[in-house]
Amino acid sequence: MDGVAEGSESPGVAPGLGFPRAASTDDNVEASSPLGWPHRAGESHAQHDGVSRETSPDAAVRGHPSDIGGVSRETGRADTAPSDAEDELSPTTDNAASAEHTMSEERAAIAASIPGADSNTPVAQAVAADAVKRITLSGRSVPRPARPRLLTVANQKGGVGKTTTTVNVAAALAQAGSTVLVVDLDPQGNASTALGIEHHAEVPSIYDVLVDGRPLGDVVQESAEAPGLLCAPATIDLAGAEIELVSLVARETRLQKAITAYLESEERAGRRIDYVLVDCPPSLGLLTVNAFVAASEVFIPIQCEYYALEGLSQLLSNIELVRSHLNPGLHVSTILLTMYDGRTRLSAQVAEEVRDHFPDQTLAATVPRSVRISEAPSHGQTVMTYDPNSSGALSYLEAAVELAERGSATTSTEESA
Repeated sequence: MDGVAEGSESPGVAPGLGFPRAASTDDNVEASSPLGWPHRAGESHAQHDGVSRETSPDAAVRGHPSDIGGVSRETGRADTAPSDAEDELSPTTDNAASAEHTMSEERAAIAASIPGADSNTPVAQAVAADAVKRITLSGRSVPRPARPRLLTVANQKGGVGKTTTTVNVAAALAQAGSTVLVVDLDPQGNASTALGIEHHAEVPSIYDVLVDGRPLGDVVQESAEAPGLLCAPATIDLAGAEIELVSLVARETRLQKAITAYLESEERAGRRIDYVLVDCPPSLGLLTVNAFVAASEVFIPIQCEYYALEGLSQLLSNIELVRSHLNPGLHVSTILLTMYDGRTRLSAQVAEEVRDHFPDQTLAATVPRSVRISEAPSHGQTVMTYDPNSSGALSYLEAAVELAERGSATTSTEESA
């Protein structure tokens, strides 16, 4: 953090969070900061600098996961506890639940100490909201599903954030300890670019799987974004797959068979894939149909604009057709509002409309317009590692946690039934 010498640790700052501990945790803490932050007597205010690089004028070096995101630079995984207590907080021990409860209480106490802001100061409101997210989500693990979850990220309208949502949610889940496979089904190959995966013409890709029947395991590459984050890249050859698939037998089920065979082979090898996210092209052609047949869940990112709402009914009609004829288990499980601009009434109205029509599917998290989200792919990264303190990264982390917890609750309900 700015103002703290490297290698030193301020006694009043919570490790890995960059925010002061709750006043109740130490008798030598006083709330004498001009902003209401509790700090120790005589301690420099610079030690409490928790400003994201997105808003700070003194930007740190980009492309560096910081401690605030709870991500280890060496492993890329979320750190849920100091290294000297890893055994004590292991999920397999009896102390795991107690330790997690204690950490949650500490986070809640710190979040409660953050001063609020009224509606006349929207910037202060945004900063306070990000601070709460940073504290409550930092280093948080997510429940792994009992069986692999297959989600198709689809919306026939372009520019709504399908690829951005796919790679950032996947990276957030991988950082939290899950194993995630991203299938790039868009000929543009943007998901492959964001994950730092080679996808030029000579690279084995998802095209070879769909058209030539090559095993999916032969084309999967591991991303440097986080351990456990895998990608089946797309090349420009995929642009011709729509035409070539027309004459093939069982053209709608080729991706489903490839993914099923891959998951079975990984399970036999003792490796489990927790999530498969399929990034679809902005169309409703054979590639998207293959994705619908392969998955059991549809994840729809919706831009907070009128045109995005206009095409939603057509998308739902196509999903219903696929469910009726090809995949009875397909359903819309998740809707995420993207490019939300709290300064406009239109964004609020679109969000309200979506939540009214899809109250159970729409995530509470919303993704704001963020320069950092747009910049990250140019560095071959997701925003989760490019700037983990930014509002965009925190929003995608919040969405990933909610997605994982909703799936865990659904699985528990199904098993009890």
